[in-house]
Amino acid sequence: MVQENKYRYNDAELEEFRTLVQSKIDKAKEQLALIESAFKNDSNNGTDDTSPTFKAFDEGSQVMSKEANSQLAIRQEKFIRDLKNALIRIENRSYGICRVTKKLINPERLKLVPHATLSIEAKNMQK
Repeated sequence: MVQENKYRYNDAELEEFRTLVQSKIDKAKEQLALIESAFKNDSNNGTDDTSPTFKAFDEGSQVMSKEANSQLAIRQEKFIRDLKNALIRIENRSYGICRVTKKLINPERLKLVPHATLSIEAKNMQK
């Protein structure tokens, strides 16, 4: 069947996407755990015995590092949430259907951005 005539992905295709999305979730959770452990370990970099000037610089970089890690963690949590929402769409067989055009999103796009809800056509219309 030609893709343009399809209104949704078949069960076998959805199962492939499920595997892809689940592997992305697993990797994203591992990365989040690394970010969180770096965030927790930032509190002591072993600089207790350095001079006050260096300590002040170090504390400033610690704050920036914690802020950066916090932002990374927030982004990673959002990514995981988006991927979990993709799993829900796979379950209810609405995965890969553009929210705007109601056409199938190109499978190559979904392989690169498995949580996509817009086709390239719809993304271009937003600009």
